[in-house]
Order: sequence, then structure tokens, then C-alpha cells
Amino acid sequence: MDDSLNSLARAVGHDLGNAGHAVATAESCTGGWVAQVLTSIPGSSRWFERGFITYSNLSKRELLGVKTDTLVRFGAVSEQTARAMAEGALARSRAEYALAVTGIAGPQGGTPEKPVGTVCFAWVRRQHACHSVTRLFSGDREQIRRQSVAAALEGLRDYAMRR
Repeated sequence: MDDSLNSLARAVGHDLGNAGHAVATAESCTGGWVAQVLTSIPGSSRWFERGFITYSNLSKRELLGVKTDTLVRFGAVSEQTARAMAEGALARSRAEYALAVTGIAGPQGGTPEKPVGTVCFAWVRRQHACHSVTRLFSGDREQIRRQSVAAALEGLRDYAMRR
């Protein structure tokens, strides 16, 4: 794992651990990479609660409770789906925070409206409003996924610091 992701994961873990909180992850295009980065930190069992890898629409529905209507109306790669994923991860865990990431890492699968590199994120804390954002990354599949992991962790840290 590269040093910048490791540093980000350590910072997130430090913040969560000091606050006595834990996080759950819901990942699609990153395939569990966010959870892997977080759990590579010694002591992460204090602040990492669980992770969901929901690559297919069926798994998003079955494991996280994402509504079929959300997937049909907005698509798997949408802020609406990312929010539903984060809220589903929170509802199905004991964590205080949850994050979600869903996107198109390529090299195929993009459309003019949602090109390769489109990634949607969401962060939520119990009893607080969910925050979501869409980013467009460039590069090959690995670069897009890596940027997505970094953005998910940076977003979690920013979101948690504001609450």
C-alpha cells in the first residue's frame, strides 16, 4: 500500500479511535480497497466495524437495502445510490459512521452522461444528514480506483471533523 493512503488511513483511525467511534464501509467500484486500507492499520479493530462489497445491483439491494426504484431511476452510479448504500451500511452495523463509494472505473462502462472516472461518494453519521458528492477522475482503472479510495477517506475525515 502506498504511503499516502496509509497516512490517510492512520489519520482517519486516529480521529475515530480518539472519539470512540467506528466506521462501516459500502463499496462497489473499489471492491473492498477502502476497507483493506483501513484494516491494514494496527489497532483498527477498535474503530473499523465492518465492510460491505456490493458490486452488483442485486447485492446493493440484498445487503444494503438499496431500493430497486433508486437503481432504476438514478442508476448504480449516482449520489442517490451512494447515499442509500451509506445509510444501509449504517443501519446494518453498529458503527457511528458509514461511507459509500460507487463508480465507473473503466476501461468500459462509461456513457456521455457518466463517463469512465465518474465516482459517487456518501458519508453519514447516526442522527445526522448524509453528505454526498460526485467526482470525475482520470487515468486508467487502477488510478481511478486509487483516487476513489483516497477521496473516500479524505471525505470521511472532513465529514467527521464537522460533526
